[in-house]
Amino acid sequence: MKEFPVQRAAVLKEKPDPATLVFGKTFTDHMFVMDYTAGQGWHDGRIVPYGPIELEPSAMVFHYAQEVFEGLKAYRAPDGGVQLFRPTENVKRINSSCERMCIPPLPEEDALAAIEQLVRVEADWVPSAPGTSLYIRPFIIATTPSLGVHAAHNYIFCIITCPVGAYYAEGINPVKIYVESEDVRAVKGGTGYTKCGGNYAASIRAGERAEENGYAQVLWLDGVHRKYIEEVGSMNVMFQIGDTVVTPMLTGSVLPGITRKSCIELMQSWGLKVEERLITAQELFDAGKDGSLKEAWGTGTAAVISPIGEMGWEDKHVVVNGGKIGPLAQRLYDTLTGIQWGTQPDPHNWVVKL
Repeated sequence: MKEFPVQRAAVLKEKPDPATLVFGKTFTDHMFVMDYTAGQGWHDGRIVPYGPIELEPSAMVFHYAQEVFEGLKAYRAPDGGVQLFRPTENVKRINSSCERMCIPPLPEEDALAAIEQLVRVEADWVPSAPGTSLYIRPFIIATTPSLGVHAAHNYIFCIITCPVGAYYAEGINPVKIYVESEDVRAVKGGTGYTKCGGNYAASIRAGERAEENGYAQVLWLDGVHRKYIEEVGSMNVMFQIGDTVVTPMLTGSVLPGITRKSCIELMQSWGLKVEERLITAQELFDAGKDGSLKEAWGTGTAAVISPIGEMGWEDKHVVVNGGKIGPLAQRLYDTLTGIQWGTQPDPHNWVVKL
């Protein structure tokens, strides 16, 4: 696998207390950087001290939002080693995002090598306390200094890392979610299936409104019919209705989540019935009313599994599984985190040991 040159930081930072880690606030000593120049391609990959990136005010990312990103984690195994969870899926997905945003694709082997080498360089930053990990954020931004709506000619691919605490430090508490009827997250033909900042910026207003009304997350509806469930907050979402688990199908406006994919593959291997299809909010609330809605949960890298305890929509209100995490969501959480941290077998060969 390719090795990139490393410029070591002259002064290393003090490692934070694992008990007080806050997501996305503390960053490690180094970062990976690689440049793209039209006619030359991706070049000069290197690991350098973490620090500011100098850009001109006219850099196109500031004006036309041409950028994409990813998110994955490195975990400390019981034997002291460090491992990643399905990093190839993240590399494939960032290139899918690149294609939609007219960004030149990354050489997949180089991108994977960059992730692995940076984590090896920063291995001392991977915490070992239960539930902690090293979050990895690869991203690409357009840097061409030009005002004009067209694809840039220059880009930076960068990877930064930060140690993060246990998501559920005080136990898994199901969240309250509210069906958003005014704003939409994405539409088919748009950028909903990509990880680009614009998707997340467009979601902030609805999230603020939901929080003001006592809800933790927004349950998004499709942007055309305004009746089909798509995602919850910035996560994929699943529901157990009767003996079947249903999750919104990937129509182009739903992010193809890696945790989502892993959950589906696990449940199918357990012999459970899983359907990827269109789900209306009405069907969901009818199932909640007649008692056939057994469980509901979100899936994503940060929380892995986020159980849903209550749902609101206009004047309707549903409590799911008595407001507690259900047995299937708990099994998924225990199995996935067990594989990620190396405390359970990995029959699907999802783990990459460094």
